[in-house]
Amino acid sequence: MEGMLGVSDATFLSFAVASFLIELTPGPNMTYLALVSAGDGRRAGFATVAGIALGLAVVGVLAALGVSELIQTSNLLYESLRWAGVLFLFYLAFEGWNTGTDVVSPADGKRGKYFTRGLVTNLLNPKAAIFYVAVLPTFVEAEKPVLAQTMALTAIYVAAATIVHAAIVLMAGTLEPFLNDPRRERIARRVLSALLAAVALWFAWSTAR
Repeated sequence: MEGMLGVSDATFLSFAVASFLIELTPGPNMTYLALVSAGDGRRAGFATVAGIALGLAVVGVLAALGVSELIQTSNLLYESLRWAGVLFLFYLAFEGWNTGTDVVSPADGKRGKYFTRGLVTNLLNPKAAIFYVAVLPTFVEAEKPVLAQTMALTAIYVAAATIVHAAIVLMAGTLEPFLNDPRRERIARRVLSALLAAVALWFAWSTAR
């Protein structure tokens, strides 16, 4: 039975559930969104969410065009992308650890920075590329146009990820008033930065071939 976005209702439901479960697994996006939203507020968090969504969409389109498969088959390209992502996460953790306690107030004027970081974090994430190459195709129905289905499933995945990420921003953003105290803000920021550094280590280990 034909459903939303040109995929069957059964495919839509099963892929949407899979996408939500994948995005609920702790990872770089979740940790960094908590760090940004708790320390700098919801506007900064939502700007990061927008960047993440665009990054996931771009990777999905590149996967549909075969670029992600090329990255997966080339050890040099894969390792370069993997280590660039790991180093970028460490950079974000280092900056979060060392940022002063006055970062809450000027965040509104730096939303472009958060958008860019959300975008770059996902463009440098080889696991996103592998998802589009190894997982998404298993939901493609053989009797229908492959490219159209791939783009539709990409849209579903990006939508599911955005919903999860927006929820994280809303929850973490509620802590911002509590963290207006410089001491509490510093402690929370450093705890989350340490967690992000730990995620970077996990990311390096989990993406190794």
